[in-house]
Amino acid sequence: MAEEFLKKSNRHTGKIIMKYSVKLITTVAILLLAFTLKAGDEFCGVKNTSFNAGEIITVRVYYTTLGMYVSAGEATFTTTLEKFNGRPVYHCIGEGKTYTFFDNFFKVRDRYETYLDTATMLPARFIRNVDEGGYKIYNNVTFNHSAGTAVTTNGVFKISGCIQDVISAVYYARNINFSKYKPGDKIPFDMFLDDQTYHLYLHYIGKETIKTKYGKFHAIKFKPLLVKGTLFEGGEKMNAWVSDDPNHLLLRIESPIAVGSVKVDMMGYKNLRYPLTSLITVR
Repeated sequence: MAEEFLKKSNRHTGKIIMKYSVKLITTVAILLLAFTLKAGDEFCGVKNTSFNAGEIITVRVYYTTLGMYVSAGEATFTTTLEKFNGRPVYHCIGEGKTYTFFDNFFKVRDRYETYLDTATMLPARFIRNVDEGGYKIYNNVTFNHSAGTAVTTNGVFKISGCIQDVISAVYYARNINFSKYKPGDKIPFDMFLDDQTYHLYLHYIGKETIKTKYGKFHAIKFKPLLVKGTLFEGGEKMNAWVSDDPNHLLLRIESPIAVGSVKVDMMGYKNLRYPLTSLITVR
């Protein structure tokens, strides 16, 4: 069905779909970070109680129009325990790719890595190695939090206190106590990407039940403020949900685009630290 649908579309439309799809894959982490900044002390003092080394999470990207889902690509997040500069770290990797058919329109092969200090939950190193439709980016970042700098492939840049990268953010945010927030809160956060610090906020909506391609869940919902001209259009057009249990897994992201909408759903997991008690029924 996906093949037949895209044959009726032109090549330009296919590229639009995949550009938005891959941006959703690579912004999963950015959205989750927003829960981490309500108070400075909490932001710099969290301990890991939500995940284990060995965890594997898979999400799938869908393009939707006229009620039809088209599978476009997927991303996998893995975690191992290693050492970096003599300190124990979680080596967390996020890899995103388009499916074979969509490679004909806009081939994506993205790999993001972070080395997350187990004691501070702050990134020590971040690697971005992406190929999106032939457009390639490689950036190797070493964070010096005490000096307030990030040394990247392109130079040395100032950073704000307790800053996160797009992958470390996922794992840091999962350890936040969501009960401290109330619907309507707007929570500011800083994120380092492409040698820049982004100052954004997240609008916490509250708790609700959501049905995804995987199943039905109790979830926590929020809307990120996105900067126009960076990842998507500006404003609060995107919605995101995480599981309302101690794992705080990403369940769904959805956003309108020029032709239809794009959704990202969690489709698989292994070696969670806790039972996924937010799951009501499997689809």
